[in-house]
Amino acid sequence: MSGDHAPAPPRLRKAPTAFRTISEVSDDLQIPQHVLRFWETKFPQLKPLKRGGGRRYYRPEDIALLRRISDLLYTQGYTIKGVQRLLREGGLAEAAPTAEPEAAEPGAHGLRAALEELEEIAEELRALARA
Repeated sequence: MSGDHAPAPPRLRKAPTAFRTISEVSDDLQIPQHVLRFWETKFPQLKPLKRGGGRRYYRPEDIALLRRISDLLYTQGYTIKGVQRLLREGGLAEAAPTAEPEAAEPGAHGLRAALEELEEIAEELRALARA
């Protein structure tokens, strides 16, 4: 057998308007799938389409929102509650990348956001264990 045909191109060939699976979004944004699912519980504005078997399909606007949430949490140091407040007040688009982070100490904001997220995940796990 000769190597006449090349392997299929990677998933990068999808049109910008195409829906993406959770694994594609996770790979593209470098955010674990469990974090994406967790964010759906914290940010009702995230509403990927769900098909049979619970498979999620993210629209381009979902991905743009995930990018913004990720930036606010991990780069700018907002807490989940802070991002929820921005979304509720409609200020997410206006929140400039230079907005003041909610953490008091420079450099600690990313750790604080991660710690808060872990605490909220632990709280949800405890609630599931009691159910």
